[in-house]
Amino acid sequence: MLRFLISLIYLATPLMASCSQGFQVETETYVAAAIPTKTNNKQLIVIDPGHGGFDIGAKIKSIKEKALALKTATLVKQCLHQKGYRVILTRSRDVFISLSKRTNIANDTKSKLFVSIHFNAFKNPQAKGIEIYYYNKGPKWRQNASKKLADTVLRGVIASTNAKDRGVKTGNFHVIRETNMPAILIEGGFITNPQEYSNLANQQYVEKMARSIADGIEKYLKSN
Repeated sequence: MLRFLISLIYLATPLMASCSQGFQVETETYVAAAIPTKTNNKQLIVIDPGHGGFDIGAKIKSIKEKALALKTATLVKQCLHQKGYRVILTRSRDVFISLSKRTNIANDTKSKLFVSIHFNAFKNPQAKGIEIYYYNKGPKWRQNASKKLADTVLRGVIASTNAKDRGVKTGNFHVIRETNMPAILIEGGFITNPQEYSNLANQQYVEKMARSIADGIEKYLKSN
């Protein structure tokens, strides 16, 4: 089982741009990220970029879900870091990480929240919008907290991106079922939809989405 110090290798490398500026991601090596100067040590958050390695996820033209998820998650991490939160990424480069390892990272570090980032695809190119899943079984407190987190994040993301609101939904995904803390899985749009493909290929749009996810996480934490 992973322990906290060991799991630090999964932290993303420090970014070379501020949250509101251009975005670059170093994905070649695992390096422990610098600790933010204003840290609330009780607020550790795990951000989970979906897929990775041979698990590409959805792919349309130049967009691969695994790369887009990592890009978005790394910027969410940076935004939260600037707000003073400690953040662990389940992967910081293009490698395959098993579902059980992802949840072990969150559970072993006793993180406050777990947020998994994905992007959708569907055979009908008209399908579009952002939706967020939570697990509605198990301890009631975790169900309620996860739903509240999903509601809070989704409201902020929709307001920021003007994307279609597909709502908060329940799902039986491993990463939100097997984690011990409030957990959500974000589907940040359909790369199979021409307009959303164009949006998600735009750097500024992805940064806007990432900032709104981080803002929603902070809003949830401050409300509890």
